Amino acid sequence: MNGQTAGQIIGYARVSTEDQNLDRQIEALGEVDRLFSEKISGKDLTGRSQLQEMLLYVRHGDTIRVKSPDRLARSTTDLLAFIEKMTGWGVSVEFVDNPALNTGSPQGKFMLTILGAVAELERATIRERRAEGIAIAKKKGTYKKGARITSDQISEARERIAVGVPKAQVARDLGISRQTLYSALSGTGAYAAT
Repeated sequence: MNGQTAGQIIGYARVSTEDQNLDRQIEALGEVDRLFSEKISGKDLTGRSQLQEMLLYVRHGDTIRVKSPDRLARSTTDLLAFIEKMTGWGVSVEFVDNPALNTGSPQGKFMLTILGAVAELERATIRERRAEGIAIAKKKGTYKKGARITSDQISEARERIAVGVPKAQVARDLGISRQTLYSALSGTGAYAAT
């Protein structure tokens, strides 16, 4: 357990650029058992070394304390995914500036449920708009679905299938549907020229 005891308060502070100061956030976090801080853009969760180190450090029963939600994630979707992951690990998330979102309270759980519903509505709206755009393009005869995998990936898929790897497994490993794999292997649809 990395030499830590369960039930720690883990602080996380982040600013976007080197010339910004972390002191205000660190002061707002108050006393913590371990602090992770960094000066990096919040655009990407995976590219932040201190955030990733914190994720390796936290344990069931710990609480992550952050000044505000935007210090963790820029988008509601990313924030909710992060909180869901932490909740699944038995780790609470606490926001100094927005206690109504703290995962340890019934109000926080309620607010996060509402944010989750809003994010789902946003994703559904985007899917709907995309489908409408595709339908219009198909009607005009201008829609062309692009290839999802490269010719090298198709060759690799053929080799794996030849040695007995199931097509469903190959498709999963490539992150595509089985239908897309079949089209790629047969050279039809978007893969006709491949």
